[in-house]
Amino acid sequence: MISRIRLELARTRHVGSVARRMREIDVRECAAFGHTPKTALREAILGSDKAWTALVDGRPEAIFGVVVNSALTGVGSPWFLGTDVVWQHGRALLGMGPAIIARLHDSSETLAGYVSCENAAAIRMLRRWGFSVEDDRRRFGGVPFHRFEKVLHV
Repeated sequence: MISRIRLELARTRHVGSVARRMREIDVRECAAFGHTPKTALREAILGSDKAWTALVDGRPEAIFGVVVNSALTGVGSPWFLGTDVVWQHGRALLGMGPAIIARLHDSSETLAGYVSCENAAAIRMLRRWGFSVEDDRRRFGGVPFHRFEKVLHV
């Protein structure tokens, strides 16, 4: 099966389409950190070293990237916010993962962040992409999150 997902550099013009149709769990994650979907996406794109939009049949369905927290220590925070449509293509996302993660590792040796404990699809995908997901929980905005991490071994 040919993937209907195409990646291109993220642009702020992609924000509205994804923000209006964002998955409910992603909306709750944004809110836990004090953001609306639109502001979360805009700030993430503008603060990222690298960011891409996943288009399905030409329509923006997810935006993701990495914010470099410290170039000195090589730590970056990957992020991925999307619609239900992009998650209907989980197999394609899984296959694209290694190349995407390699690009994220270009700017950060360690990729680490937080994922809602309720975001089962994202947790599964992170694990399949080689991230460790901690069992411990930490609350942000009343929402429990797991920390995840992947270290590039060179």
